[in-house]
Amino acid sequence: MNNLKKILGLAVAASVLGAAVPALAEDVKLGILGDLTGPIESLAPPIVAGAQLAFDHVNAQGGILGGGKIISITGDSACDPSVAGPAADKLVNTDQVTAIVGAFCTGATIGAATAAGIPGGVVQISPSASAPALTTLKDSDLVFRTTPSDAFQGVKMAELLLSKGIKDVAMTYVNNDYGKGLADIFAATFTAGGGNVTVNVAHEDGKADYRAELGQLAGGGSQNLVILAYASGSGKTILQQAVEGGEFDATAYIGGDGMVGNDLLSGIPAEAVNGKIIATRAGAYTGESAEIYKKLATDAGQDPAATYAPQAYDAAFLLALAVQKNGSAAREGLSAALREVASAPGEKILPGEWAKALELLVAGTDIDYEGAGGPADFDAAGDVDGVIVELAVENGAFVEKGPIQ
Repeated sequence: MNNLKKILGLAVAASVLGAAVPALAEDVKLGILGDLTGPIESLAPPIVAGAQLAFDHVNAQGGILGGGKIISITGDSACDPSVAGPAADKLVNTDQVTAIVGAFCTGATIGAATAAGIPGGVVQISPSASAPALTTLKDSDLVFRTTPSDAFQGVKMAELLLSKGIKDVAMTYVNNDYGKGLADIFAATFTAGGGNVTVNVAHEDGKADYRAELGQLAGGGSQNLVILAYASGSGKTILQQAVEGGEFDATAYIGGDGMVGNDLLSGIPAEAVNGKIIATRAGAYTGESAEIYKKLATDAGQDPAATYAPQAYDAAFLLALAVQKNGSAAREGLSAALREVASAPGEKILPGEWAKALELLVAGTDIDYEGAGGPADFDAAGDVDGVIVELAVENGAFVEKGPIQ
């Protein structure tokens, strides 16, 4: 009898102790799949830094899932689907990440998703993959982006040129999902608006010499050259050889978001490009959330205007919010949780407001994140609306001129 009482007493004590001890904090592994090498390598570091800043805010404001930390693991997709697939496979199947920010190029994003992300049930949010091909990807609602599609950028680029009185262009584009998608939308809109694409030439990235293509482009008679490529790849080489060759000496050079990086201008005399380059890219939202992000980035020693850094912050912060909403580091259910934290109804959450979001989510209150790049209201395809801005080169550097109306 005494032994029975002791056993019952120990059982009760263990039950009380178990109730008094809180659940252990759960760390969460999240991947950043960036194009750290290849044709946009000069653009990648600020994008990675933007995502990491969001994770740092989470870890500094109470952590995630009961005080756990976000552990970020970075992979290199090289803006190349054949590289992105194995890199994503490592993140998904070896590192066992819950979700991924990235990739940055569209082809790499699709390559990563089809090779590993979709089979593994892993949510991906790209901050910068802009080609229309991503919209139609059969992704089981796992692939999202926080930048607008080139279906929007291409229209705005065409409208911008027409508004400036530019009525004819020669155009070359890098032969991949990004280049062709943007070129097709631009050409259709520009032509419909009364413009003339005199020559339209696809090119392969990574060549040392594009003089043959430039000769063909100049042969059409236009002095305006559209280059839809990358600042650290073919775009830089084509621009440099166009300046050296003089075929477009009186031209406006026009580029998309992939060309917006000061690396594009290195080695080119400033007087050859000042006032001559026009470019477009996704721009920062102009609301309260954008101003808050600017201060957060500046305080962290980052450039708040860096190409796609705001969108990377949003992608990372959204993933953290979705994990907390989902209640665990599990992959299952994360896509639905992401849509819930990104859209109304709910109390507004702005960049950096992790502690506030955490309190609300723990209490079971709905939230609605409004990010550095604007509202993150994903449509059925995982796309968002956005702002496209005009840039120009002044004093040897890109300067943002404002939204394209």
